[in-house]
Amino acid sequence: MNAGRPCAIIGIGQTHHKTRRWDVSVGGLVREAATRALEDAHMTWSDIDAVVLGKAPDLFEGVMKPELYLTDALGAVGKPMFRVHTAGSVGGTTGIVGSHLVEADVHQTVLAVAYEKQSEGNAQFALGSGKGASLGAGGAFAPYMRSYMYRTGAPDDIGPMVAVKDRKNALKNPYAHLKLADISIESVKASPMMWDPIRYLESCPSSDGACAVVFTDRAGGEAAAADGRPPAWILGSSMRSEPSSFPGRDPVWSQGAADCAADVYRQAGITRPREQIDCAELYVPFSWYEPMWLEAHHIAEHGEGWKMTERGDTEIGGAFPVNMSGGVLSTNPIGASGLLRFAEAALQVRGMAGEHQVDGARVALAQAYGAAAQYFSMWVVASSLDPFA
Repeated sequence: MNAGRPCAIIGIGQTHHKTRRWDVSVGGLVREAATRALEDAHMTWSDIDAVVLGKAPDLFEGVMKPELYLTDALGAVGKPMFRVHTAGSVGGTTGIVGSHLVEADVHQTVLAVAYEKQSEGNAQFALGSGKGASLGAGGAFAPYMRSYMYRTGAPDDIGPMVAVKDRKNALKNPYAHLKLADISIESVKASPMMWDPIRYLESCPSSDGACAVVFTDRAGGEAAAADGRPPAWILGSSMRSEPSSFPGRDPVWSQGAADCAADVYRQAGITRPREQIDCAELYVPFSWYEPMWLEAHHIAEHGEGWKMTERGDTEIGGAFPVNMSGGVLSTNPIGASGLLRFAEAALQVRGMAGEHQVDGARVALAQAYGAAAQYFSMWVVASSLDPFA
């Protein structure tokens, strides 16, 4: 069990707007998600002790130190405001920082919010660190995915199968950005090759969106439960990083990712992840990362992750559902994508995921990664503090 005092999630808010939605400002986008989280928590701005804000590099929108600009919009005047940045994993890290402030007894109630408004920036420019040229995230990760295929003997259809599953799941999520009702394995395989082995329809979109989560202490969580508003309890959370290049590094089965998962499972009292976790929201911006993460996080043995996908285990009605919300393949405001995974996992154990709810979900895993697959953040949430009793 997590060593800190218990922390509960009692409010979640999301907002997504299709790219080129000019009538919503960055401030409006972020406040909309935060307001929805407060409404879900039955709270107002006066109930929040501190705000944690996360996003990808400032270059994505060209607004330097946006946390200063957003202080007014978030009702954070006179309140502590924390900024978090760990590349694409930043949304997950933002949630963990917010929860730690409660677990460490620094604050009683904290609002964490993460966002990206890519229609107001240049993602390719930002990914190139402002140098104006970049092969893109897909180009950086493609060799890892191709290596995974070579090592495991996974057939070519696995990536398209993930893409079809997640796109169809997105049809059940009102906040999903990209919805393709007529997608099929054949249409995915017929789409243009972007970075071998990733095709256009196996890639994530570029989104405008924000996600907010309200954390509170044990008393607040129990009060919410007594009021008929189920909380999600954080059983464990962890962050890890590793240099993007060092002798012996294996980005296919990253040691940082494995260590992060092992730490979370230790805190949560999980010894058999495949059996004890009911579902997972994993950071899969390119389809082949689903089986790769299943293996890196000890849910499947090396070489067995793609077989779970092929059997249908990762479908909503399967043995181990993954990305019930449609995942990053369907909604990708980069700075918020990790917190969306974390929030969607919490919605599952709260029984509030709507049409993409997994029946009987009591324990859920969430994960995010970023940069050159070198930053990792994860948590396990549950419907009670002792779900394995």
